[in-house]
Amino acid sequence: MSKSLPVTRPSANSTANEFFLRHFVDHWRAYYDITKPKVVALLVLTALVGMSLSVPGGLPWQLLIPAMLGIALLSSAAAAINHIVDEKIDTIMGRTHNRPLPEGRITVENAIIFAVSIAVIGFVILFTLVNPLTAMLTLAGLVGYSFVYTMYLKRATPQNITIGGLAGAIPPLLGWTAMTNEIAPNALLLVLIIFTWTPPHFWALAIHRKDDYAKVNIPMLPVTHGISFTKTQILLYTLLLFVVCLLPYLVGMSNWLYLAGACVLNLIFIGYAWQLKFHAKKDTAMATFKFSIVHLMLLFILLLLDHYWLPIN
Repeated sequence: MSKSLPVTRPSANSTANEFFLRHFVDHWRAYYDITKPKVVALLVLTALVGMSLSVPGGLPWQLLIPAMLGIALLSSAAAAINHIVDEKIDTIMGRTHNRPLPEGRITVENAIIFAVSIAVIGFVILFTLVNPLTAMLTLAGLVGYSFVYTMYLKRATPQNITIGGLAGAIPPLLGWTAMTNEIAPNALLLVLIIFTWTPPHFWALAIHRKDDYAKVNIPMLPVTHGISFTKTQILLYTLLLFVVCLLPYLVGMSNWLYLAGACVLNLIFIGYAWQLKFHAKKDTAMATFKFSIVHLMLLFILLLLDHYWLPIN
């Protein structure tokens, strides 16, 4: 049964803004949770790497701070909108039934006010303190994830995550444009890495939660094409990802430290995908999903370390 907290009504002397602010303070953890902070932290890390690789030397704090803040706020808004749109199916799915909206910890109306507020603040910060290009690209990422993917692709095609993954792959480009105010081929290469990584990452989770997705009629690949086919796709994508991850070294964007680390990380990822395909146990899909997160985090940290420890002259 859904749990609800008492709702405080504004007094006659309270304004709507004061009421919402008081409500937000009282329920801050619920608002924090709908921003998917762990996901946003990973996105901001990849944006930081995009910033760092775009320029030699250190980053100017006058751009670094507002760029990180603006990207984080708009990414958080996109996550909140995802919670709002998926509120009904989240109530049914075992993985998501205890999220703030299904549990009644905050209302949909207040979640919308919160999402719009932080989206506007983030956009204004990027537009005025960074540059209009970064602001518009970040807003496009929000629209792509929150509306194109969540509202349409997720419910329309088993290739939802393949197509919609582009929205989640753009943070390195946002970081790059924040520093340079231009779209460069090397920035798009970082986007390509995350774009290629996304399907095996998410399909591993989809295998583990196949029954949940089937229950709410979401056409994830394991539901529409079966688990065996999905495992094959995961293995093929990890092989493709290995090749894509070599490109930063091959184009002279990184040095041997990144190359060595990327090879090790991708071989481990392929090992997980191989086990999932041919020797799967009950928890192999979830283990693959969890490692994929570590894989991307460490891969981008390696890019960062390589850039500053072994700069390309």
